[in-house]
Amino acid sequence: MTPALVSGVLATDPLLDHVDGGVVLIVLVKTVVAFAVLLVSVLMVIWWERKLIAHMQSRVGPYEAGPFGLLQSLADGIKAFFKEAMHPTRADGFVYRMAPYLAVVPAFLTFAIVPVGGEVKIFGHVTFLQLADPPVGILWMLMMSALAIYGVMLAGWASGSKYPLLGSVRASAQLISYEAALGLSIAAVVLIAGSLSTRDIVVQQAGRGIGGVLPNWNLIQLAVVPFVIFLIAATAELNRPPFDLTEADSELVAGYMTEYSAIGFAFFYLAEYMGLITMSAIIITLFLGGPTGPYDPKTGVGHWLLPIVWFLIKMFLVVSAFVWVRATLPRLRYDQLMDLGWKVLIPVGLFWLLVVAAIKQGRWTYALGAAIAAVILFPLLARAIAVGRGRSIGEMR
Repeated sequence: MTPALVSGVLATDPLLDHVDGGVVLIVLVKTVVAFAVLLVSVLMVIWWERKLIAHMQSRVGPYEAGPFGLLQSLADGIKAFFKEAMHPTRADGFVYRMAPYLAVVPAFLTFAIVPVGGEVKIFGHVTFLQLADPPVGILWMLMMSALAIYGVMLAGWASGSKYPLLGSVRASAQLISYEAALGLSIAAVVLIAGSLSTRDIVVQQAGRGIGGVLPNWNLIQLAVVPFVIFLIAATAELNRPPFDLTEADSELVAGYMTEYSAIGFAFFYLAEYMGLITMSAIIITLFLGGPTGPYDPKTGVGHWLLPIVWFLIKMFLVVSAFVWVRATLPRLRYDQLMDLGWKVLIPVGLFWLLVVAAIKQGRWTYALGAAIAAVILFPLLARAIAVGRGRSIGEMR
């Protein structure tokens, strides 16, 4: 593996011919900094979610620990780490203890491919503000997304209780239902960018787009549809409300986390919010131009600092949108969850991918015909879904 794939060193750098101590040190520094920033970001996101939902519900939110309650998340984490860990008698000991770690690690490994800034010079070497830029970064993200569910599945199975088991079964079905829609929306982005590298996808979105006024983001190039599909599918992949049926407290007590306490529960909590931050960063990378902004200076401190500022602003808005959805929408029924994934998102995602492919090849006639067919067929599809749902509810009654 070349140093460019490990540390993001520019291809013009002579370091590609050999690996020296500077490259290894860069990799270590970037790994430690990325992990530390991600942990601090988790604490801030938990605090912000509590505060934002509290204001939406006319409450105060955390305010005791530190100024404006900023240290509340840290206090909760410390308490969880020092509590006594309970171990169910019927649990499979090794798998029960390993499951929380299997949930945390994929979230961090996914964040490793996210470009959070431009080029910087560290220890005399030019490198990207990105832990790794493999040429198959998107495939790496999909693989980590699939692996993340194993922590939930094994936690439910190894707990030796029926409620965690039901939660883990729901998790596996939910993943299968929404992974296909997620992949179709990403395929449209890859088709436009012509690369699986996250850095190339960001570079492709740099500059101005239509008319030299609007940004050249994939959100605009792909006419919003893949973005909406990805946003819904990502919410389901993260088990966030209104798709939190794996830990539905009104039905399953706490789902797959029912038998966990202390550090095990803290790790699942950490994995949930680390996944939220990582998926928000992926959304920014694929559809919102990554760290690029309307003005990016070529020299000076702003050359590397301003892209980080743009990235943080976008991150704040996307995370706030996830919190807004949680505070607004009620939890779906399980049949609604399945209907949305299989009968709506996958057909629409596949159709839009074909339209993008037709436009990419200059086949505007095919694209127009597909759009007309969609206008005719989509109301019929929606009607069929509504009728089928009504029959299923009637059978349950």
